[in-house]
Amino acid sequence: MLRLVLPKGSLERATLELFEAADLPVNRSSSVDYQATIDDPRIESVRILRPQEIPMYVEEGLFDIGITGRDWIEETASTVVSLGELKYSKATSKPIRLVVAVAGDSPAQSVTDLPDGVRVQSEYPELTKRFFAAKGVDANVRLSYGATEAKIPDIADVVVEITETGRALRAAGLKVIDTILTSYTEVIANPESAADPEKAKAMEQVMTLLNGVLDARGRVLLKLNVSDADRAAVLAVLPSMKSPTISELAGGGFAVESVVEKRQINLIIPALREAGATDLVEMPISKIVP
Repeated sequence: MLRLVLPKGSLERATLELFEAADLPVNRSSSVDYQATIDDPRIESVRILRPQEIPMYVEEGLFDIGITGRDWIEETASTVVSLGELKYSKATSKPIRLVVAVAGDSPAQSVTDLPDGVRVQSEYPELTKRFFAAKGVDANVRLSYGATEAKIPDIADVVVEITETGRALRAAGLKVIDTILTSYTEVIANPESAADPEKAKAMEQVMTLLNGVLDARGRVLLKLNVSDADRAAVLAVLPSMKSPTISELAGGGFAVESVVEKRQINLIIPALREAGATDLVEMPISKIVP
């Protein structure tokens, strides 16, 4: 039975939607309740807490597994076992980047161009201190409690901030001069829990469900019929994850199924029709488990 901790805040909605799609719906009395349940024999309890705290609590054994960002694992220097990345973030499937930014008119092109004593504000002070020290810059790093990009130039010379699309930094008139790390959402485990065979099996099964949903996103199942004469032409056009499934039809010809990327479907369907495919059906996919 696993004790699970999920992130509250910017990742909360995307995480709950992922668990819902994985047939592991999170049940709680209200959207502000920090305790929840999942009706699954593998999961004993669920807590919803800030992702900044999750790596430390998992390391200490208060929870068996948790979901947080690689940025907070590095900031807290927590000793945990990574069960794998979940390729989603608060707005897109892209990772976030922890970047170093300065005013748009600054002559600095990288961290090494900054002088000793430079004023730096960040919500990641420990990670920032380690990065600047490794670059040989003696920086005055202070903890920021938010709105970090607004603190240049009067409060700070430099900010270290996360960005997913870069819009907020550009809107504030800043430019990025270095990237400290790239961070996906990550599933982490307490080392002792991960070493327990029964818990490790439950963790693997939960990861199978979550990854199955993420692998299905952006893909659809395409079904079609084709005659023997047009089969080669249709298969030459049809993409697939591995190889299309082909079955003979009772009245002659073949039924073909293939998993394709949704973003290509507007080009694929007309091309298949022109190659001789008939009775094309596009279907959504809930999970893909290899």
